[in-house]
Amino acid sequence: MSAATLAPTSTLIALPLACARCGRKQDAAPVHICQDCLGPLEPVYDVERRLPTPEVIAARPRSLWRYREWLPFTGEPVESTDTGWTPLIDAPALADRLGVARCWIKNDALSFPSLSFKDRVVSTALNAVRAFGLDVVGCASTGNLANAVAAHAARAGLPAWIFIPESLEQAKILATAVFGAHLVRVRGTYDDVNRLCAQVADRFGWGIVNVNLRAYYGEGSKTVAFEIAEQLGWRSPTAVVAPMAGGSLVTKVGKGFREFQRAGFLDSTPRIFGAQAEGCAPIVRMIEHGTDTLVPERPHTIARSLAIGAPADGPAARHTILESGGWARAVSDVALVAGIRLLAETTGIFAETAGGVTVAAAASLAASGHLSADDEVVLCITGNGLKTTDAIESAIAPSPLIEPRLREVAALVA
Repeated sequence: MSAATLAPTSTLIALPLACARCGRKQDAAPVHICQDCLGPLEPVYDVERRLPTPEVIAARPRSLWRYREWLPFTGEPVESTDTGWTPLIDAPALADRLGVARCWIKNDALSFPSLSFKDRVVSTALNAVRAFGLDVVGCASTGNLANAVAAHAARAGLPAWIFIPESLEQAKILATAVFGAHLVRVRGTYDDVNRLCAQVADRFGWGIVNVNLRAYYGEGSKTVAFEIAEQLGWRSPTAVVAPMAGGSLVTKVGKGFREFQRAGFLDSTPRIFGAQAEGCAPIVRMIEHGTDTLVPERPHTIARSLAIGAPADGPAARHTILESGGWARAVSDVALVAGIRLLAETTGIFAETAGGVTVAAAASLAASGHLSADDEVVLCITGNGLKTTDAIESAIAPSPLIEPRLREVAALVA
């Protein structure tokens, strides 16, 4: 079975690519690895392109495409044009608990349509699919990306092939299957699934968003930084804490802030902090051990959305974090559950396990002095807690059961 290729859209053109390692340039194509040195490819933006002012951006529709001059296409997007612009929520009670000056939650648990930040990267990837005239989309996923690809493909009328590890949470499996995608469970870890998808992309010519379309897909994550800057009144926080799976999110968030600084929108950029679960923390261990060599790990954590033992962007994430003056922290499964509860009890936001990792890591970083009492911190919450309810079931006390009598309520109150 092979995919047919449709005619590319006439108005949407993907940008050319260049290797981040050796600089080799090439035409736009659904490839992500340099043929010369096997380094990662990145889009090449025209430095002379006309950029909008903050006032022009503010007048545009509230989606990630309000920043289209910093996304890897020329012309108008044709798919998922309503994704992005999630809330930035002031969290004073959480700031008090962390011991920092201010704290905000960048709440991609409300992202449209699939309730995770992966909607951003799928939005850009799906437009790459259209730009290249591909007619099948797919992914390797630890859960949230599976949901996003299935949902966005359904809206676009594209068939989707989605490959997941066999141990994925049931809620995420259902939230993918409901959209009618071809959902395939694979025996093994995410890294096994990802290797298979690289072969699938080569064999069938499909648009695997986080494999052969990765150069275009990853740029969608920059819009987290763009939105934070705009929502804070065109300024930067002093610190951003984000979870790390493959490492792309922290890398692109750092890139986004730097691009807005170069555009003259920001006077400074934040320190970037990465968070992982102790049961799968290869990027954190690179930073803690002072090495640039990533040692793959076999994941063992309830934070399945972060369970990538050989993260493709691990070295880039390390560089982004250290260059910004930030740090990284791994937390236990017990701590991440406590982080989920702390966030819920102080902000009314229910995050999935990756959010618990982020909150718990922020608490640990504050306790160790990496975050100070003067810091203004943004925590990136990347997915909705309704996707991972099994992670906290044992931590929630059962509710009392009473007869419909006032005296029984009074006994509870007493």
